[in-house]
Amino acid sequence: MAYDDVFVSTEWLAERLNAPDVVVIDGSWYLPVHNRDPHADYAQRRIPGALRFDIDAVKDAASTLPHMLPRPEAFAAAVGAMGIGDGMRIVVYDGLGLFSAPRVRWTFKTFGAKDVVILEGGFPKWQAEGRPVEEGPPRARSARSFSARLDHSAVVDGDDVARALASGPYQVVDARPADRFRGEAPEPRAGVRSGHIPGSLNLPFPAIMEKGALKSPEAIAAAFSEAGVDLDKPVITTCGSGVSAAILSTALETIGKPARALYDGSWADWGTSERPMATGPAKKG
Repeated sequence: MAYDDVFVSTEWLAERLNAPDVVVIDGSWYLPVHNRDPHADYAQRRIPGALRFDIDAVKDAASTLPHMLPRPEAFAAAVGAMGIGDGMRIVVYDGLGLFSAPRVRWTFKTFGAKDVVILEGGFPKWQAEGRPVEEGPPRARSARSFSARLDHSAVVDGDDVARALASGPYQVVDARPADRFRGEAPEPRAGVRSGHIPGSLNLPFPAIMEKGALKSPEAIAAAFSEAGVDLDKPVITTCGSGVSAAILSTALETIGKPARALYDGSWADWGTSERPMATGPAKKG
């Protein structure tokens, strides 16, 4: 998978903003430390014609975990009502440059969308270049038909992760900050233990990013290697709640080493269960 199959430039999008088969999605989502409201930001300024996709709204409403994948029929109904249909090219961006957009792209891909890309540099780059923005009430799109088929191989739960680690070749790579991984800092969600999945490795996602974009393929490969990851063995990505894990998955995809799956519940699931937990640095090799 080449970089150009995952990202498009602001120039590319600017030339195709009015194309009938292109739909732009604002997939912004923030952590409490960001102190930002994605809904207010979208209502104030956005890329012209962009739709708002909220991972906390299009989710499994029956789950107590945050923004878990919904059932295929629920996803199809939600995005179809937005005006997103089969055969469209979907361009996702977020308000930090590269944070939640990979999760939104992964979600669409996991439900069978064939052509989903991320806007390189996101909304910050778009605005910095002085490109057009839209203000006021967003324009509504006519409902479309979206055929959702869940790719079960792309997503795993806690039991799958436990079995994968026990089987030998799998590597679980955690995108959380090192102090949270080691159990030295509290988790942002109440009731979640501090630590990590025994046997997992840690690669905090900022280590593969600079200025709101991914680093070079060489730097990405080096960062994974430094974290103890063998890129020739299967990888499962994880994080706090399945958002920044998608950044790692996206990075692996761009260097031709796609992750085997993403742990949807991530530490929000494992850390509230009775499964074993580890603290301290990862044990590599």
